[in-house]
Amino acid sequence: MKKYVIASILLISSLTSVAEDHFSGAFSIGAKGGVSLSQTTFSPSVPQKFHSGPMAGIMFRYIEENHFGLIGEVNFEQRGWKENFEEAPYSYSRDLSYIQIPLLAHIYFGSEKAKFFFNAGPEIGFMIAEKTNSNFDINNFSSLEGFPSENRNTEQFAMPIKHKVDYGISAGIGAEWAINRKNSILIEGRFYYGLNNIFGANKKDIFAASNSIGIMASIGYFFRLK
Repeated sequence: MKKYVIASILLISSLTSVAEDHFSGAFSIGAKGGVSLSQTTFSPSVPQKFHSGPMAGIMFRYIEENHFGLIGEVNFEQRGWKENFEEAPYSYSRDLSYIQIPLLAHIYFGSEKAKFFFNAGPEIGFMIAEKTNSNFDINNFSSLEGFPSENRNTEQFAMPIKHKVDYGISAGIGAEWAINRKNSILIEGRFYYGLNNIFGANKKDIFAASNSIGIMASIGYFFRLK
């Protein structure tokens, strides 16, 4: 019996060694850039179009097992909201610039030359700047001819941002193509759902919700270090 136990241990050790030799961990760094399309989910609602802004960042990826790895990023991303005045000749948008730090599970499949992948995980963001863009005086618009203020929330025009730290969930899909063993390019579409409100959300506040949602499209490059 003892011989069988020893033989089994040796066999398992041998198989583990072969598996480790078959797949070695890979560490890569990279950069990406693209566009962010975002809105702010207000309650009560605010008529909106998609707000567009740039996004760019650096990426770190570690793959320990076949088909699975981890990705960390540090990104600049401009989000916000753009109000919809329909046919009225007025415009208003708020640019909210963030440093975003996602930590994502990376699941991939395919060949050495081409892979498809799915990324998902938590994300935290720190607002570093904000800017208001409008073609009217946001503090004196009630007397403007044809301004659609009836049945419309307007308090957000001049309302200061209360919460400058955001956190939420990101998920995306994409494809990656290897140029050679060390270099690859990729494209990705990603969705972000913010869980924190930018304005106060207590009973005394105007909005019960004011969280961000966004769609990001990017192209990137990875260089394998290990």
